[in-house]
Amino acid sequence: MSLYDDAVLVLKGYEGQPELRQAYLDHLAAHPDGMWKACHAGHVTASALVIDPEQGRVLLTLHRKLRMWLQMGGHCEPGDATLREAALREAAEESGIAGLTPLPGGPVRLDRHPIPAPCHWHYDVQYAVLAPPGAVHEISDESLDLRWYAYDEVAGVADESVVRLLDAARARL
Repeated sequence: MSLYDDAVLVLKGYEGQPELRQAYLDHLAAHPDGMWKACHAGHVTASALVIDPEQGRVLLTLHRKLRMWLQMGGHCEPGDATLREAALREAAEESGIAGLTPLPGGPVRLDRHPIPAPCHWHYDVQYAVLAPPGAVHEISDESLDLRWYAYDEVAGVADESVVRLLDAARARL
């Protein structure tokens, strides 16, 4: 099964946000290359919020280009077999944490947001992953900083999309 096929199956099985979910499916139906950065009409991305539920905190990255505190994530790559694997790969690469475990139940949220030209949209499929006890993070080249934030601190540093992702992840916990 291709990554495109996996994305369609994942989105068809996702029960939340029906209008946005349909927009994702419509985009993929209209753009067979819609999984890849080269699709200038927009492309699917995969992200993951790293959670330490025992400590009641999440790990956010200060994105090098956007200079915003965000969850880990990014573009799908040819070696990614599934969206879940892409999100897990991005989270491990950007956090430096080995042994991350995806929260069961598939994606936690969808978030479509505009991006600068030449592309137009990121169709982000958002997962949540659990950090192992005692996890030690390491800053990647894509980040200016990595920092743990208590759940109640996130709204003070991150935008509404991250707050909504945290709320959805906590509801699933």
